[in-house]
Amino acid sequence: MPKDMIIIARHGKPALSRKTRMDWRGYRTWWEQYDIGTIIEGQKVPKRLKKWAAKANIFISSPLPRAIDSLILAAGRAPDQIWPELIEAALPSPHLGSLKLRPKSWGTWSRIVWFLGWSDGMESHAVARLRANAAAEKLAEEAAGGKIVYVSAHGWFNRMLKGSLMAQGWKCVSQNGDLHWSYRRFVRETGYE
Repeated sequence: MPKDMIIIARHGKPALSRKTRMDWRGYRTWWEQYDIGTIIEGQKVPKRLKKWAAKANIFISSPLPRAIDSLILAAGRAPDQIWPELIEAALPSPHLGSLKLRPKSWGTWSRIVWFLGWSDGMESHAVARLRANAAAEKLAEEAAGGKIVYVSAHGWFNRMLKGSLMAQGWKCVSQNGDLHWSYRRFVRETGYE
């Protein structure tokens, strides 16, 4: 029986340096720059992602440049659709005075407090979960009829999509973590012969 398939890929390595220290306000400014930035030139897309992109019927991306540029690099063409609902989940840095940390550490602390319910005026975890559920439903509609949908999005939100898709009956048949260029591949029976 044919299968619907969704491949959710994380973008490539961003060009913005992470080798800097900043306070919580500086991290918010850094994150704004990260969101408008692209990826490092000359990256190689993993062979498996290129193979799946070559077979995909529909290409969908987050509107952020690092996701769009990663999709173009993997697929050799622009996305068919750009979905604002695929942006990364909020990272509200906790107000820790003058403490200076690297972006990776700020990201960890921000994700922890966000997950525990502190959003500091940004999108909450509960709202992001609703967004992931809605995006998963739309992706399922795009894949219906035995199509392969290739999605270029972001690390944490991709994790959230995984939970939403699995709750809707999709099976995650392969994945390789959360680093840049990581992926998750989902299938379901189409119901069509």
